[in-house]
Amino acid sequence: MDKLKRPDTLPDTDPTAVSRKKDHIELAFQSRVLSGELDGRFDYEPMLAAHPTPGSWPSQLFGGKTLRTPIWVSSMTGGTDLARTINRNLARACAEFGMGMGLGSCRQLLYSSDHLADFDVRDIMGADMPLFANLGVAQIEKLIDDGELGRIADMLALLRADGLIIHVNPLQEAMQPEGDVFKRAPLETIQAVLDSIDVPLIVKEVGQGFGPASMRALLQLPLLAVEFAAAGGTNFAKLELLRSDLVRQQIFEKIATVGHTAADMLTFANEICLELGDNCRVQNLIVSGGVRDFLDGYYLLSFARLPALYGQASGLLQHARGEYAELQAFLQAQVRGLELARAFLQVKYGNLR
Repeated sequence: MDKLKRPDTLPDTDPTAVSRKKDHIELAFQSRVLSGELDGRFDYEPMLAAHPTPGSWPSQLFGGKTLRTPIWVSSMTGGTDLARTINRNLARACAEFGMGMGLGSCRQLLYSSDHLADFDVRDIMGADMPLFANLGVAQIEKLIDDGELGRIADMLALLRADGLIIHVNPLQEAMQPEGDVFKRAPLETIQAVLDSIDVPLIVKEVGQGFGPASMRALLQLPLLAVEFAAAGGTNFAKLELLRSDLVRQQIFEKIATVGHTAADMLTFANEICLELGDNCRVQNLIVSGGVRDFLDGYYLLSFARLPALYGQASGLLQHARGEYAELQAFLQAQVRGLELARAFLQVKYGNLR
């Protein structure tokens, strides 16, 4: 029998090899990572998992609905033509990636449906993803004083929303030249809503976050979630102060920068939740404020004692203002990053702060 002859050339199984190797040579110096640039929050474990299958991030329940991605679309905007584009792009992304969404302030819809088109995204999102309307404490105080809390239920029905976000923003209102004045503590206003309206509630701050005493009070209320909106993201008190005259800016500059980071607040929440035991009645946390990317989100979620999502408002807003394809590509990368982190990174547990 004739011996098998070795072919003169092997089949080309890697047609990109030449261009890829050329890239490696040209980019080698640009891709060096100095020791100070290494992310010390994780151990990289390349031996323990295969590449994760796309779509492998585990789903979780939120308000009775199943989310496929742990990213919450934090309350953004409304009442402008650009807001309509942004909200529709975000709603489309929620449907595609399995995320929940909080609308921007819906106060315009309490007395008129003129701006409904800016917020009316339920048909785009579909019925399976959680959609929450949003009102400030000041607007709810006025409804209470006028005996018109029923307008909230009407607004939720108009939007076909699953529940209400109440944003707490006393410092923002104080810095805003035309800001509202709270007549009672926000906790009293929130309790009045809980006593009067049977809808799922989320309570959030707007850029300073909650200190431990406020967090303790909130965790004892029957809320669907507390959203941190911690310092590190958009600071609306500072934003409003920048709309003031220079004298006010100089006087109030320092107080506008007080607050708590997401890591601070997660530490508060974990410790208080452990202390309260069964008296902790909040079902979920939404970790937001200064979350820059999927690595920040993955790291923070890994510490949460309660079921948690993370918000990434500025990143989403940046990519939601134009064509949907840009937002879609951004989220595809974020979700893939989460899957890779879950497969190959182990968090170094210790002092979160």
